[in-house]
Amino acid sequence: MFVFTMKRTFLLSLAALAGVTLFAGLVYTMLRVAHVSEPAVTTIHGPTLRRLWATSAVGLALAGALLGSLAVSRPAGRFATGNWRRGVMIAGVIAAINGGLVLAAANGGPGSGNGVVGGAAALVLGLAAVVLGCLSLARSRTAG
Repeated sequence: MFVFTMKRTFLLSLAALAGVTLFAGLVYTMLRVAHVSEPAVTTIHGPTLRRLWATSAVGLALAGALLGSLAVSRPAGRFATGNWRRGVMIAGVIAAINGGLVLAAANGGPGSGNGVVGGAAALVLGLAAVVLGCLSLARSRTAG
């Protein structure tokens, strides 16, 4: 019994590490694609309007991704209705669009106060939320 829990814990830790690595790689790829991956010459500290915009988009994307993972993993119960699944997709689309707009409006890299890291994270998490919402909708239609 103890060996099984150690193996499971190790595999879950390895999967979490792989997920974080994949997320960081995708965010960096988005920064490279938007040509804003080079750090700023002078760093701006504190909140700026664009950083707050990017942070709110990341928050919405994270909520959508978490609710999407619940909708995929638990087909019955609270998340069984299509409204939750559509809401996850809508939140993902809004977050991805706002993340893309932050990246498009940026004129500097990380540290410039433009919120480019948050915009790239919102874009990646928003797309993940859309995919999870689509998967949960497809799963609910085949199950019911």
